[in-house]
Formats: sequence, C-alpha cells, structure tokens
Amino acid sequence: MMMIDMEYNNTARAILRKIRVSPEKLNIVAAMIRGMRTDRAIGALTHCKRRIAVEVRKTLQSAIANAENNHGLDIDNLYVKEAYVGHSLTLKRFHPRGRGRGGRVRKPFSHLSIIVEQRG
Repeated sequence: MMMIDMEYNNTARAILRKIRVSPEKLNIVAAMIRGMRTDRAIGALTHCKRRIAVEVRKTLQSAIANAENNHGLDIDNLYVKEAYVGHSLTLKRFHPRGRGRGGRVRKPFSHLSIIVEQRG
C-alpha cells in the first residue's frame, strides 16, 4: 500500500538548472519572494532591476502553471513556500595579466527551485 503524504498534495514546483549567474546573486532575488503571494511576487520581480529577475519570474510562472494544470490547485491562493538556490558547475578561465602571468576567472552557474503551496 502506498502512503500519500498530505503535505505535498497542495504543492507544485519548478526547477531551472544551469543558470549563468553566481548563487549569491541569485539568492538575493530568491530571498525577496520567499513567503509572498504569487501575484505579488510576480509584480515584485517585474519591477526588480536585477538581470536575473526575469529568469526567476519565468520559473515562478512555470511553477504556477504546474500547480494549476498538473495538480488542480487554485492559483488565487498560491504562496511561494520555498525558493532555494544551489551551486552548479564553474567554468574556469584565464585572463592575461602583466609580466606574462595569468589571472584565474571563475564563471559560476546555479540551480533554482521554486515550490508554491496552496493555502486557505
């Protein structure tokens, strides 16, 4: 017999992988929307000046669409339950410096996971 966890029946998620931004910068935008209603979070991300806010908004809209289409949740009662960031790969490059030396340049990538929950 399969047990169904009642906590996860009212949640939906969307994951965006290998985003070309550092996890620290992405986490600033993700922390901004944690715990917010989804309609207010989309409004905040629309007016955010950071470049990565566009990708976070698209991922949030995907989570809302997953909640509506795959889980049958009411989109008017959705909140951002979790928005967390993980570290992905790092490209390592060299930049020429003075006297024949090379400076290391790290180009980090990130993962973003957004989980929305129906309350009420």
